[in-house]
Amino acid sequence: MASKASSSISQTLKRYIKKPWEVTGPCADLEYKNALPKATEYPRDQRRNRPPIRSTVLKIADVEKMMKEKTFDVNDFPKVYLTAKVEEDENAVGGGYQK
Repeated sequence: MASKASSSISQTLKRYIKKPWEVTGPCADLEYKNALPKATEYPRDQRRNRPPIRSTVLKIADVEKMMKEKTFDVNDFPKVYLTAKVEEDENAVGGGYQK
């Protein structure tokens, strides 16, 4: 039992008392705070606070009812880009096949 206590005390001292050549840089300052947070200091993931995604499963009867209620109009669709007949230029230089 005494050896267990003495080993724990020696481990604690080894953790806090270091050799002078091991303590250099900004961590040697008394006001230095370790940049790595402990496991208990990490903030909780806030994505868990979001409400769950609501998903609806559509039945065939529901879809048929929705399609009957929907009215399609010409203005619902985009206008056709080409409204006039395109004329080909027969004398185009450098385009198409050459004889």
